[in-house]
Amino acid sequence: MSEHKTDYGIEEAVPEQDRHYSFWDMAAVWMGANCHPASWWIGGVIAAAGFSVAIKVNLIVAPVSSVIIALIAFMGFKVGTTTIGISRVPLGINGSKVAGAINGLSGIGWSAVGNFLGAITMSYIFASLFGTPVYGEPGSTGIMVFGVLLCGILSMAFVSVSGSRSIAVGEKILAVLLIVMSGWITYAVLQTYNIQDIIAWVPQAEAFLPFGLAVDALMAYSLGWVLSACEFTRYAKKSSTSTLAPGLGLTVALWWFVLVGTIGTIAVAMNTGVFDPNMSDPSSLAAGLGLGWVAFGVILFSVVSTNLINIYVGAYSIMNMFPKLQLKPALNLTGVLTILVGLVPIGVGSFYHSFEVFLGYLGATLPTLAAILIVDYYIIRKGDYRIELIGKKNGPYWYGNGVNWYAIASWGLGAATYLYLKSIGFGANLIGAVVPSMFLSGLIYYVIAKIAVSKQAYADLITDDAA
Repeated sequence: MSEHKTDYGIEEAVPEQDRHYSFWDMAAVWMGANCHPASWWIGGVIAAAGFSVAIKVNLIVAPVSSVIIALIAFMGFKVGTTTIGISRVPLGINGSKVAGAINGLSGIGWSAVGNFLGAITMSYIFASLFGTPVYGEPGSTGIMVFGVLLCGILSMAFVSVSGSRSIAVGEKILAVLLIVMSGWITYAVLQTYNIQDIIAWVPQAEAFLPFGLAVDALMAYSLGWVLSACEFTRYAKKSSTSTLAPGLGLTVALWWFVLVGTIGTIAVAMNTGVFDPNMSDPSSLAAGLGLGWVAFGVILFSVVSTNLINIYVGAYSIMNMFPKLQLKPALNLTGVLTILVGLVPIGVGSFYHSFEVFLGYLGATLPTLAAILIVDYYIIRKGDYRIELIGKKNGPYWYGNGVNWYAIASWGLGAATYLYLKSIGFGANLIGAVVPSMFLSGLIYYVIAKIAVSKQAYADLITDDAA
């Protein structure tokens, strides 16, 4: 009998009595994950497409991404394991380690982004206290390093308290605080600038972002969570908690926070006469709009709270690669890596460039893998996943040496398609490259998997008649 265990391993199904996430707990986790300074940042990035285009992109992409994530999230509720654990079925037990490495890098990368944005906030706090330089000014490097270290250490400390339960509590508090602050920023903008002027604003020609590239940026950003879904929905009490709640939380957060980032960045550009995506971070927006200490405090808290999710998910991905590693050491290792990666943009000099490269990596790998997971679960295997076998060597999910090359090849072709489409500028003025590459990845896997089934390469799908 379970004694209300907080966190379960990859090869363990969470029993009903330990599924502690209510609908609003889950919605708050997904809202908190996206009520984040990075959402303001991405809103500022797509502002380069102009206000009306940025709004259209946000209205379209947020619900589409929510549906994709909900399809993945439901698997966690039904199977009872993590997304990476589920990936063992189509990819193979060893093949899933590739997904673990990529998702681990994603979680570490998002936490690093958070640490860096938190460090920017620290630079403004220090400037108000001691008159030191803020981010972007000469002499700010030491303060930025201190800020990354502080945010990283605080995130590591909080996530170690009680895993998934502490995340549920922290995200509910965060969601309320950031909704209030976003309303404050919106009010400050609209008090200072005429909404008609904001709508009519267009960036300089050299900074202009076409519609399709804006779609790619926001799709890559929002689907960055796709391999994190089941880590939380495995603890959902009801099916609606695993589907509607994540979709609601993500859609509302993206619609609102990306909008705030867009109008805030445009307002600062109108004030300075220069559109600079490197100054799209929320601390620069808050400073540019004359907001004070409370705003900086909320931003700092939001960084730490959202990093809890990224470190937690990243730890499970690392554990999938190294099965003997326990959760606490994995959390600490992930936390240290987020600090080290968070220091990289300080040396690079352009956070926007680093973020752009990171989004490209996400766009190539995570949506294309999500398509394979969806096709395999809902179409090929029709939900018949056997968690008791996902760690069994020489079992049905072992394939050849633990790798299902049918799925790996499909994933590789999908990622290569994305990179090729980006290189030739395909979809720059239409739908971008993420959606076509994701669709093609799923289609390729469907065809190849059907061939694999006909050749009896999927042992769990061999019927008595076929045998």
